[in-house]
Amino acid sequence: MSFIDYLRPQNLRQIYRQWKELGAYRADFTPFGTDIFKSDAVRACVRTLADFTGKAEVKCSDSRLQHILNDRPNLYMNGHDFLRKVRTIYELKNTVFICIMRDDRGRAIGFYPVPCASYEAIEYQGRLYIRFFFTGEAARELVFPWEDLAVLRKDYNGSDIAGDGNSAILQMLDVLNTTNQGIANAVKSTANLRGILKSTKSMLDPVDVRKQKDQFVKDYMTLENEGGIASLDASQEFTPITMNPTVTGFSTLKEFRENVQRYFGVNDKIIMGAASSDEIEAFYEMRIEPFLVTLSSELYSRVYTERERAFAKNTIVYETNKLQFASLEKKIKMFKEVVLYGGMTVNEWRAGCNMGPIEGGDVRIMRLDAAKADDKKEEDDNGDQE
Repeated sequence: MSFIDYLRPQNLRQIYRQWKELGAYRADFTPFGTDIFKSDAVRACVRTLADFTGKAEVKCSDSRLQHILNDRPNLYMNGHDFLRKVRTIYELKNTVFICIMRDDRGRAIGFYPVPCASYEAIEYQGRLYIRFFFTGEAARELVFPWEDLAVLRKDYNGSDIAGDGNSAILQMLDVLNTTNQGIANAVKSTANLRGILKSTKSMLDPVDVRKQKDQFVKDYMTLENEGGIASLDASQEFTPITMNPTVTGFSTLKEFRENVQRYFGVNDKIIMGAASSDEIEAFYEMRIEPFLVTLSSELYSRVYTERERAFAKNTIVYETNKLQFASLEKKIKMFKEVVLYGGMTVNEWRAGCNMGPIEGGDVRIMRLDAAKADDKKEEDDNGDQE
């Protein structure tokens, strides 16, 4: 059985109707702005967000589920590729569906972000289904029940099912693309010598005129003319034409690119890896952590049944060690003020420094000159009693 066949869980009879949302919102969707990934400015932003998100690790109460999500969520992806794929679709289409594959016992055994071209919401026997359409040959359409789809949405406004599109940035991308083309055309227009070759001979045949022009170009306007000097006799006269096209200034072009970066919540320092630890930490809290919280919550509510969610021990949490973003000075300070006073284990601190665990490092340690607050209170009480 192929992977596509495995993903085909429903064989609905052709007796369904379009799902009706509140506010008469039409429940069929064509993701807006799919081609924005062709923009280098957009790709730089999305790649940065995806790479930072891909650093996260999932922690689950179910070790089997944790192994699946961290190691191989589906046939094509490891855990980090899965996170990067989900984040990329999320940024480009503002809505990403994750199909949850289950075994005969209903346990989740795989997770696959659906790369659809469009989709629609349909109702069948009182249940909500999402019907996906694809452009490839492997599958034209697939239908999944709403309960087997984890859905992440950005700019969640008009629809109950999907986030709004990226139409807000399309005009700026069009301006940026036009500006880049204008600069390229300006460079091309000034790359060659341009002018008028005039013959003093009267009434030349058009064939002879073309021959003179071609011979002049061959002799003086090719790479072989290293000296840059043209020699003409009295029968010819060359008048150069100076081309000074107007192009957009660097500051204006930079502002256009920064508008795109602001839309995605990144900046040049983050993209180029030149940000300070405080700037990276702020970026994490602003753009990475909210996404991981949403992903954790959505997978938790879809993987576990209502009865299983009643048990507090069942958890799915994606997180990144924020200590990784701190400077070396801050890490050393944290070790002195947090680790040595029992706030975290040595191995937790080492993980934030990208170092492996050590034997005995999972136990909290405490300086000998530190005491529990309760112990101090007990000493004071005993002194009062004496």
